[in-house]
Amino acid sequence: MAKTVHGRKVLNLVLEYGQPYSRDALKDAMATQFGQDVQYHTCSVQELSADGLIDLFLGKGKLVETDTGIVGDASKQCGHH
Repeated sequence: MAKTVHGRKVLNLVLEYGQPYSRDALKDAMATQFGQDVQYHTCSVQELSADGLIDLFLGKGKLVETDTGIVGDASKQCGHH
């Protein structure tokens, strides 16, 4: 069974970094922090790849792509940290 990590941990990683990430740098940080062969999940979606989670969070506004990179929106965190 693959290790799974809740997406809020990724959002926290982005927020704690405090600077924009390029997509590749964010995926590298996720792999370093949580492992290469990990799957991600949220409160409503299971079995996401790193790209899948990033895309989901961009679509929900939890991550925002700016001219300088991807940043997090702390106001969009789920209620159970």
